[in-house]
Amino acid sequence: MGYLLLAGGAEFGGQMSAPDVRAIELAGGLDAPICILPTAAAPDNNHQRAGENGMRWFRGLGAKNVFVVDVTDSASANDISLAASIRTSRLIYLLGGFPRHLGETLANSLCWQVALDVYQQGGVIAGSSAGAMVLCEHYYDPYQKKLLRGLNLIPNACVLPHHNNFGKAWAGQLVRMLPDAVLLGIDEYTGMLTDMDNGWQVHGAGQVTLYRAGASVRYARGERFSFS
Repeated sequence: MGYLLLAGGAEFGGQMSAPDVRAIELAGGLDAPICILPTAAAPDNNHQRAGENGMRWFRGLGAKNVFVVDVTDSASANDISLAASIRTSRLIYLLGGFPRHLGETLANSLCWQVALDVYQQGGVIAGSSAGAMVLCEHYYDPYQKKLLRGLNLIPNACVLPHHNNFGKAWAGQLVRMLPDAVLLGIDEYTGMLTDMDNGWQVHGAGQVTLYRAGASVRYARGERFSFS
């Protein structure tokens, strides 16, 4: 099994180097192939710019093999050639944008199955904002104000991205909607990354706030925690 990185947003704003460098290390180092999926940015036709930003960011960190795979809709998510490109990667990064479009495009698709194969073979799957949201069992669609089922790599959990900005405002209603789940409030410029002991470690500038059983606990950079 591989590793997961959940980022709170503002992924290419210049302060996410700590979690991303660690993800690159876990993927195999600076020569490891890194695949950017701009799917969540497709509804407002921002996927090309977002993908280019992702490539520029990771190359700026020293990565030598970074590429975008234009999975933008259900048809492309089941394209054999695009799936083959994803299969060559060791780090798959889901960009932010529209969570429902991302979740519904990837669910049960060929490209997502290949991404899971990479993960099961020791690769890294990372997601920022919408990308982090859909990796959990539950995610909240702020545009339609609905709770939806995610890709379920992290059971019984739900991410509140941009927690230090607007995400914390979702906490009250999501605690009521998901009373038995773990809510993960992740600040911008911050990531939580699985570690060798099947727990999580906080990387970056902000904090991760864990809501569970009516209480909340904050974890800062370098701190480790676990939940089930």
